[in-house]
Amino acid sequence: PNPETQEPDSMESEPNKPEPSVPKDEPMDSEDSPESELEFDTEGVVTPDDDPPQQMGDPSIEVTDEMMETAQEERSQAMMAAADGELEQALEHFTKAILLNPKSALLYAKRGSAYVKLQKPNAAIRDCNEAVKLNPDSAQGYKWRGKAHILLGHWEEASKDLQTACKLDYDDEANAMLKEIKAKTERIREHRLKQERKKRERDIKERRKSLREAREREMREREQREKEEAEMRQRMRGGMGGMPG
Repeated sequence: PNPETQEPDSMESEPNKPEPSVPKDEPMDSEDSPESELEFDTEGVVTPDDDPPQQMGDPSIEVTDEMMETAQEERSQAMMAAADGELEQALEHFTKAILLNPKSALLYAKRGSAYVKLQKPNAAIRDCNEAVKLNPDSAQGYKWRGKAHILLGHWEEASKDLQTACKLDYDDEANAMLKEIKAKTERIREHRLKQERKKRERDIKERRKSLREAREREMREREQREKEEAEMRQRMRGGMGGMPG
């Protein structure tokens, strides 16, 4: 069994958060117009956090049984603090746990979830990156990184992470988030296919235009050569007619 499933995640999403942005309609454009970019409104997308990077553990240290036990106690306190809505306090306990047991992918993912709930997606992504680095099968790492990407309006990155999370260890919340952004990612995919089709059509038009111009240039050059040859023959005949018999 996946070790990340041994304890249910009690840090549920905060209620009444604004929904992530929804893409606006694409402007109608003609075949010859420049490629139009798909626009999104900013409702539900937070301003990226730019705090200094949070403290990370040193994975090279030797973790003793006593350190692991203390880290587990800190983690328990972090979970209780989060359940009471004390997310900053939860971060402090998670950080202490990470410093004691820096090889735990789950600790990084849990702290990342707290950063998500504080709407600090960049910090959450840093923690989740570390979780996935330590354990490529960290479903929790992918899940919370996906949610962080939603807060940043990175729909395709979010979809990829949430799909991976559900493949590794199905999670109702991750699946719900994936369904929530499905329409957006489909819109982006359709837009990209449309733009790729228009680019192919433009490339074909350009190639046809180049071929047509090359043929016209060749025809003009041939006509010019034929004209010059005809004028030369005419001059030669005129010169021969003026020679004495």
